[in-house]
Amino acid sequence: MPKLIVKRKSTFIDMTAMSDVTVLLLTFFMLTSTFIQKEPVVVATPSSVSEIKIPETNILSILVDPDGKVFMSLDKQEDKANVLKLLGKDFGINFTDKEVYDFSLQPSFGVPIQNMQEFLSMPSGEQDRLMKDYGIPADSTDNQFKRWVQHAREVNRDLVIAIKADQDTPYPKIKNIMNTLQDLRENRYNLITSLKKMPDNV
Repeated sequence: MPKLIVKRKSTFIDMTAMSDVTVLLLTFFMLTSTFIQKEPVVVATPSSVSEIKIPETNILSILVDPDGKVFMSLDKQEDKANVLKLLGKDFGINFTDKEVYDFSLQPSFGVPIQNMQEFLSMPSGEQDRLMKDYGIPADSTDNQFKRWVQHAREVNRDLVIAIKADQDTPYPKIKNIMNTLQDLRENRYNLITSLKKMPDNV
């Protein structure tokens, strides 16, 4: 009896629809994702059970490292440019348009205003090193931090202040920051912490 040979047919799967979905999802995530800004130092924040989220816009972030050095960031380029101009007027420093523009692109800042022009003229890697060595002066003899906050509020009345400090930062350093904010009548601000899981029996 002759054998029946079944001719095999190649299976064709149309992946056009799947490709369209993949491209749409990729585009969606690219447009809606918020990229984490580079910070000058890495801090380990203390834990808390609070789940209050910080707004994504109109943010003045204050970063305090374990040694008490202060760094700041503003999320809007226009705000950064205007605040720098006001600080320059306070200290008699005339920043060029290029320096103001370069500053507006900085994700964060943390050098004395007297060193800002030197800082802006450096390559990115050198800027990071210089910033880690300095920080914004925040002591009673030269409280430039106070002026940054004051002018930031003048430029943007809708700013939300958020403080992010390392869990090993000495409390007097944090207290000094909070006292400065209080002097400026900035009595509402957020403390950024890591979320701590609540025990199941609570």
